[in-house]
Amino acid sequence: MEFCPECGSIFEPKKSGTAVMLVCSKCGYKKSTASKEFKPKMSKVIKHDIKQQVTVIGKEEQKINTMPTLKVECPKCGNNLVYFWQVQTRGGDESSTQFFRCTKCSYTFREYT
Repeated sequence: MEFCPECGSIFEPKKSGTAVMLVCSKCGYKKSTASKEFKPKMSKVIKHDIKQQVTVIGKEEQKINTMPTLKVECPKCGNNLVYFWQVQTRGGDESSTQFFRCTKCSYTFREYT
């Protein structure tokens, strides 16, 4: 890993014709890789498809009772047992949102903590 001598940012390898240059993404400083001191250690960049990072929970998976439960009254049917989970829906410095799903009617509601 090499850093730009101008601004200190990390160099990114960029192809320029048949040669590879190290280019600063912040200030645009370029460095040739033809020098003797440059010895690349990275052989290839792996880019992940967004589909590999997104998990979708289908209707069948939702029927599996692995989520934690609480005794909270469902506002729709009055059942006293719900599944719950937390999601950071706002800024990182703010508290998370608690979601509840009724174990009887599957009504989902939330509470901002």
